[in-house]
Amino acid sequence: MTHSTSPLPEFAARHLGPRDEDVAAMLDVIGQPDLEALVAATLPARLRDTHRLAIEPSDSEQAMLAELRSIAAQNVVKTSLIGLGYHQTVIPPVIQCNILENPAWYTAYTPYQPEISQGRLEALLNFQTMVADLTGLDIANASLLDE
Repeated sequence: MTHSTSPLPEFAARHLGPRDEDVAAMLDVIGQPDLEALVAATLPARLRDTHRLAIEPSDSEQAMLAELRSIAAQNVVKTSLIGLGYHQTVIPPVIQCNILENPAWYTAYTPYQPEISQGRLEALLNFQTMVADLTGLDIANASLLDE
């Protein structure tokens, strides 16, 4: 097995975006000589920002990995007590079904029950209609209904 001692290309060039050959093929399909010409043909000049961003050059992959290793070396591994003592435990099905698998214990979400909502809306309409009939008014609301 042979190993190359030449430096690897930058991480971003190896992993982010299309390769130079792919960019050339795409530009050839749309009939543009380069990316600058594509931008000029697509974006009006008044919208283009021509000054360069003040971004420092990136580190090499090896330098970045060394920095990440030094940060990771500062971690202190503590003993985790989560889950200790809960091994090979048999849970009765009634407990598992009604407590451990019941979403009411771990969520505030109430399932929507359309038949209940529809029934309530119908009761409100019936009450309003009855109040309008009894009072002889053209309109009524359900604010007097005490459910």
